[in-house]
Amino acid sequence: MTVGEMQPQSATGNPPDVLDGPFSTRQLLRIDEALRLADQGTGLVFSVFVGGLDEPIREHAERLHRQLAEPDRSVLIAVSPNQRKLEIVTGKKARKRIPDTYAKLAALSMVAAFGGGDLTGGIITGLDQLASHAGKG
Repeated sequence: MTVGEMQPQSATGNPPDVLDGPFSTRQLLRIDEALRLADQGTGLVFSVFVGGLDEPIREHAERLHRQLAEPDRSVLIAVSPNQRKLEIVTGKKARKRIPDTYAKLAALSMVAAFGGGDLTGGIITGLDQLASHAGKG
């Protein structure tokens, strides 16, 4: 399980503290718990990336997904709040258990939460829905 964030470099060239990102420590712990439950409940590997995505957005998300340790068994949720973009990428084995239709339904729920200003809640909802659709592995 992975929570990734792209963070700008500070003026000193050092990355800022994680608390400078979009999540509080409590929010990161909630997302981490949702990732752990999704992984354990399905046998798949779920990851979340929050940060800027290069154009074309889908291709960048797919590149990030390919960099994961087990891309065939992995599901990546890539969110760029500033660009108002969301991509869900499933590996070959994961896609058999989470077809595009279910990924789109999860994305709709996430976008609704994001629209209400709840980035953390949207990510957790999406993870829960994707894991529920995948079922036990």
